[in-house]
Amino acid sequence: MKIEIFDTKEELGTTAGGYVAELLRGVISEKGFANIILATGTSQFDTIDQLIKENNIDWSVVTMFHLDEYIGLPVSHPASFRKYVQERFMAHVPALKEAHLINGENDANIEVARVSELITQCPIDIALVGVGENGHLAFNDPPADFDTEEPYLIVDLDDACRRQQMGEGWFQTFDEVPRQAISMSIRQIMKSDHIICSVPDARKATAVKNSIENEVSNIFPASILQQHNNCTFFLDKHSADSLSEKSRSIGRD
Repeated sequence: MKIEIFDTKEELGTTAGGYVAELLRGVISEKGFANIILATGTSQFDTIDQLIKENNIDWSVVTMFHLDEYIGLPVSHPASFRKYVQERFMAHVPALKEAHLINGENDANIEVARVSELITQCPIDIALVGVGENGHLAFNDPPADFDTEEPYLIVDLDDACRRQQMGEGWFQTFDEVPRQAISMSIRQIMKSDHIICSVPDARKATAVKNSIENEVSNIFPASILQQHNNCTFFLDKHSADSLSEKSRSIGRD
């Protein structure tokens, strides 16, 4: 685990997006293709904005998965993660080799089986993730399941998670926020060769501290990232505000 801290979330996103592009070019050069995971949410705006600006990436050999999707939410809804990926990423890059989006409008059990089968055939090279205000990784709210080998799960969303989604403006009322989602599992995320964790904003400071400085625990789901050999946290000064000086000294080579 490594940590980089920036003055602004825009600088965070520019650097993180550039780093993802650098990794992606290297993987494609070595293997001839790449498999990636994209996160959604406001924390990823600047990172994805930079990634789509990067040159010399052969997107035609890239297969993409995304982390999670609400159950029962139509793709037309502003909070749909399929909509997010299509509009903020796919519409701005050349056609991908494949894009495997989670359809939360399908029968959830059938959809879990479908995307789980697909991702087992595509070892992930690079995963973009964030950390929720409650410390969740994808939609694995505390206490997260650290043991299941299932690639995707049906999960219940806790109240803290649902309040965050409303607070970020995706929903007008708390009751509108779905209670369940399909989420990539913790173990599946950890199988990625590289993990880039972009976490701006002061409201994430406690979750960042818990993820980096607490012992690994499913009560702090993103703390599992401490055990990944190639995970880099990209933080701004606000999200890093509660970190100790020791943590702040953990830099990327």
